[in-house]
Amino acid sequence: MGKNKKPEMNRCKQDKDLYWYIDSNGQKMYAYRYRYYNVLGIRKEKSKQGLATEAIAYRKLLEVKSQILDGNILQVENENMTVGAWMDIWYESNQFEWEITTRLQRKSIIEDQIKPLIGKLKLASLDKETYKRKFIVTLLKKYKPSTVRLFHRIFKVAVNAAVDAEILSRNRFTKIVIQDGEKDVANVLSIQRLNEFLMLAEIEETITSYSFIRTLAFTGMRRGEGLALRWRNVDLQKGTITIEATRDRKGYRTPKTLNSYRTIEIDDVLIALLKKYRVWCAELLLEDGQILDKDDFVFISYQTKEPYADNSVYYAFKRLSDKLGFTVKPHTLRHTHASILLYSGEDVAEVAARLGNTPKVIWETYAHVIEGDKKKAKDIFVEALKNG
Repeated sequence: MGKNKKPEMNRCKQDKDLYWYIDSNGQKMYAYRYRYYNVLGIRKEKSKQGLATEAIAYRKLLEVKSQILDGNILQVENENMTVGAWMDIWYESNQFEWEITTRLQRKSIIEDQIKPLIGKLKLASLDKETYKRKFIVTLLKKYKPSTVRLFHRIFKVAVNAAVDAEILSRNRFTKIVIQDGEKDVANVLSIQRLNEFLMLAEIEETITSYSFIRTLAFTGMRRGEGLALRWRNVDLQKGTITIEATRDRKGYRTPKTLNSYRTIEIDDVLIALLKKYRVWCAELLLEDGQILDKDDFVFISYQTKEPYADNSVYYAFKRLSDKLGFTVKPHTLRHTHASILLYSGEDVAEVAARLGNTPKVIWETYAHVIEGDKKKAKDIFVEALKNG
């Protein structure tokens, strides 16, 4: 029989959809062909050749028939879909429902991690052990466990979507545990180093840069939350700041979680600084005939009068870190703020509310510093610095 000639199919007695044939090597092989109607009423055929025994072919045929009888037609039709193909479908179908940061993160994980390692494997037949060996174990050689957990979490979300779409019957990857090696500890400054950082910022940086840094340090807010502040969010009479948005190089948008919406108290020193800074902003804008408005962003560039930019924050922190000889980032100030409150005995729930987190996140991140009694968050923080 020629290499390109189709083999003659002979029906088996066991089932009318079961066949045997002689392959190009002269070996007796088995196959099945099963015709059915899909959800649109279109006649389709599911077939498979190259099966070594009649028993194997019959079992495979029965599996297909059973799935179709149970209404799992999409699983049958997508049996050969690869992981990479499904990731593309999932991303394209859902990308505009996600925040832009989520969209970019998931696109990067799909293209840089999932596809190169397991993209060519069939989604329906990918088993847990193969996934762990080819994906999890490989990634752990290059990344921290916390990072691999992120990649794994995104993969599970995509698989859950395949289950919802009835392409898979279940998610078999949900109970995989990725253990930590050495637990990462948040980058926290001592009170002495925090004071050194703040004093240098006051001397070396612009009023905008210093006011921004001081606000982050004394509130524990995230960098993006600070950049998104408008004057309507700052009540200098009541001594509060309300956080309702975040801003970075990708734009201004609402926070990712409901916990991030919050109003926090600020101390008298920060109130006085922001009053002084607001006068400076008003005078700066007046140079161009503009009146400071409650909807204007709080932090603005002295050069362009435009909202303070993400890269300006980066370079300010880098300049100060280089001069001091130790690294400080915006998130360092957030971790330091939380740690000082917790060391001083502030309640976990109060710290969580102030930072826009859940108590669970605070416990997991700062378990090594959590102690004792309850006091006012702003008073503890200011007092601790005074005594530092």
